Amino acid sequence: MPTCDVLAHLPLAATGDALIWGPCLATGLAVAVAAYWLMATLRAEDLQQDDEWRYDVTRINALRKSDPIYRLFQIAIQFFAKLNRVLVPSRLPEIRRQIQAAGFSRYWLAEEYLGRAQLIAVLLFPLFLYVSVRYAGPAGAVPALIWSAVTVWLLRRRLAQTAQRRLLLIKRRMPYFLDLLTLLMEAGASFLDALKQGVQEFEGHAVATEFGRVLTDMNMGRTRREAFDNLRERLNDDEISSIVGSIIQSEALGTPLSEVFRTQADVLRLKRSQRAETIAAEAGVRMLLPGVLIMAAAVLLILGPFMLNYLHFGF
Repeated sequence: MPTCDVLAHLPLAATGDALIWGPCLATGLAVAVAAYWLMATLRAEDLQQDDEWRYDVTRINALRKSDPIYRLFQIAIQFFAKLNRVLVPSRLPEIRRQIQAAGFSRYWLAEEYLGRAQLIAVLLFPLFLYVSVRYAGPAGAVPALIWSAVTVWLLRRRLAQTAQRRLLLIKRRMPYFLDLLTLLMEAGASFLDALKQGVQEFEGHAVATEFGRVLTDMNMGRTRREAFDNLRERLNDDEISSIVGSIIQSEALGTPLSEVFRTQADVLRLKRSQRAETIAAEAGVRMLLPGVLIMAAAVLLILGPFMLNYLHFGF
């Protein structure tokens, strides 16, 4: 018997209960399946390692533990990463440098981080579409696409700003870190001991994190030149590159590192003073337009009542 006939022969109350409880049960089942999938994803064990892909699996496991979005949407992010390797390969080196300068996990690949931003934009697209269609009608799909693209741009912009702020923090604290290394080495400590002590003293700061990675590289067997070259490549800043170049040159020429650190600390302080003077000089120019607007507003406040009186009543 067809379903409609069955519902027609049922009492009205039974039919109403079936129409009410059926969608409720389906919704409850869908929510239960979604909750089970979410919990299973969050509690998923680490991927099994094969000898051939041991490092990549370790990297993925570290990202799964550190980033919930990557853990939930790993397949989608890797799909976007494959597209990014094909479509925007020229932008990946800059994104990789910004990831390292921002202090994010070194396990992130540039294409995967960009894919994460694109995935967030895709997940927000239904919300953008709903709002745009509600206020703009069927033509709202175009603004929704634009807002999705703006979301990706904002996430990229946030990455660049985070990297820039962290570099500024490092350069502000760098003179004091170099002064400490100078004092320790002049007191008789070796470079490795001084570096280790400096990292401990500045623990929790970005400068300690970066020089701690230098110390880790040297403890793992890399030469001092290779460790500092990695630092220069990670941060990619002119002032820090100058310091690293001086350290490498002093090693080649046999110059005491304590003298190099003292000189570089003085140079950094001088550059910071020059940067402050430049910002102070630019402040006057930047305040010119707000000053003109405020002066115009004050003139309108003073002359406005007289002008209104003239327009309505004359002299």
